Amino acid sequence: MKQTISALVDGGKASAGPPLGPALGPIGINIGAVVGAINEKTKAFVGMKVPVKVIVDPATKEFEISVGTPPTSALIKKELNIESGSGEPKTKIVGDLSLEGAVKVAQMKRDGMLAASLKAAVKEVLGVCVSMGVTVGGKPAKEFQAEIAQGLHDSALKE
Repeated sequence: MKQTISALVDGGKASAGPPLGPALGPIGINIGAVVGAINEKTKAFVGMKVPVKVIVDPATKEFEISVGTPPTSALIKKELNIESGSGEPKTKIVGDLSLEGAVKVAQMKRDGMLAASLKAAVKEVLGVCVSMGVTVGGKPAKEFQAEIAQGLHDSALKE
């Protein structure tokens, strides 16, 4: 019976240490081969945490790797080139995301979202901006969400 190990790794920089090593060691699989394959598949996400699933068949020692998309907050941080979100999002602003940047992040995350439209997906991304202390288009993210709901940015949110 196949076993699945889920982990959050640094893109392109997975190692045999935790969380992968301790999870894969008892199975008796070649950890170096798994780490090498993960690093190859996640090299496009360098500098971000990436969810990874390793599906292992303990009998044959064969494995397959499934790579998810990084969390929305990680994509926003990469888009803004910042280290972290604000510890005080209501008072301390750490960056300003453009509408185009929000659309880009929404499109990257679209497969994992429940949003029925690009407009709804962008509103989800803006919700993360609220908790990170990130403004959008120079305005508070909640205010920008309201503008989207009113249809003020429909031309930029066409699918």
